Amino acid sequence: MAQNEQTLIDRICSGDHSAFQELVERHKKKVYFLAYDVVGDHHDAEDISQEVFIKVFRSLKTFRRDAKMSSWLYQITVNTSIDHLRRKSSKPFKSMDDLDKTNFQEKRAGNKNTAINPEQSAEAVIMQNRVSQALQKVSPKERSVFVMRHYNELKTSEIAEILNVSQGTVKALLFRAIRKLRKELSFYLGNPGLEATYE
Repeated sequence: MAQNEQTLIDRICSGDHSAFQELVERHKKKVYFLAYDVVGDHHDAEDISQEVFIKVFRSLKTFRRDAKMSSWLYQITVNTSIDHLRRKSSKPFKSMDDLDKTNFQEKRAGNKNTAINPEQSAEAVIMQNRVSQALQKVSPKERSVFVMRHYNELKTSEIAEILNVSQGTVKALLFRAIRKLRKELSFYLGNPGLEATYE
């Protein structure tokens, strides 16, 4: 774990509330987007984010110092999102119009500097909307694996650690998610361009 992150955790454990706020500021966007990608609802993702950081605050003293904070946060976020979906009856997918499009496009574009014209940008948002709707048709675990692999670019070994399952299980979940998504998207595209890539 990075020295400055360990120092931050030490400060939180000693009762420094400003240090916890700093931790939240560092990770809140990733937690929110991961939750949103899993549950597909803006307001639910906000609620889940708050719940995640409450859980983090309550259990930080038991956090293993040799573990990665990001992996731990992913684990809590995914588990909280899956629990949320299990508690809640299925809801129609809400439009992405309530999202901040700038933040959404920055998140999806990553560090790419390639200029995208408005038409390409609109098509990308429409396609992402369709993928997100299709994701609501797969199981919560399949969805979380797909999101972590294709949206967050985690390796299968990292996902296996986060979900506490074998890499074989991760690959099987990813394969099933891809197969279902291809079926859902086949109406829009002959080849959705979804590949079950493993690392």
